Amino acid sequence: MSIETLFAWLHVANWVEFWWVMIGLGGQLMFTARFLVQWIASERARDSVVPLAFWYFSLAGGAILFAYAVYRKDPVFILGQSMGLFIYSRNLWLIHAKRRSA
Repeated sequence: MSIETLFAWLHVANWVEFWWVMIGLGGQLMFTARFLVQWIASERARDSVVPLAFWYFSLAGGAILFAYAVYRKDPVFILGQSMGLFIYSRNLWLIHAKRRSA
């Protein structure tokens, strides 16, 4: 596959855009991994559980996707990811506050 074909397939015009698409794809993979973590934890517990790693994957994937959305100047995507980042951060704060008080 030539560079021109790859760029056309990814809808990018240069290397900067190419690397931003790679960052966006990496963020999406991390965001998707949180579901695998949650599924595996629930299967092991034979109950629906949300492990701590789920929130860390959510936060990391959301932050990367937020950066990608800002680069792409997509207001819908920016708003969606910023709301998620607040929720993931708040859940981690609550979890750690509960552990500190225990």
